[in-house]
Amino acid sequence: MSELTTHVLDTANGRPAQGMKLWLYRLEGDQKTLLFEGETNSDGRCDHPLLDGNSLKPGLYELDFSVDEYFTKLGQKLPEPSFLTRVTLRFGVANQQQHYHVPLLVSPWAYSTCRGS
Repeated sequence: MSELTTHVLDTANGRPAQGMKLWLYRLEGDQKTLLFEGETNSDGRCDHPLLDGNSLKPGLYELDFSVDEYFTKLGQKLPEPSFLTRVTLRFGVANQQQHYHVPLLVSPWAYSTCRGS
């Protein structure tokens, strides 16, 4: 089934990143269109796919994660300005028939991602 999902793990505290705000955009030339705005649940995921079926089209996308706001809400003391404020992942969808999973492993100082399953 074609869908786009994400999962955010807080590597600084060893748990899912509950309550992290995120935004999904589709990029077409110079235009950036907001497709989804929400936050992660208790498992660090969104309750529903960000896109599915015909709404997942080939092209370029960006996922923005509000990292500094998340860690500040946890009470973590961050420098001003924070080292990581928002993490933006730009990725391409080549085949709309496939599942695209974009996980984020994050701390206030580093992040990593991959194309998950």
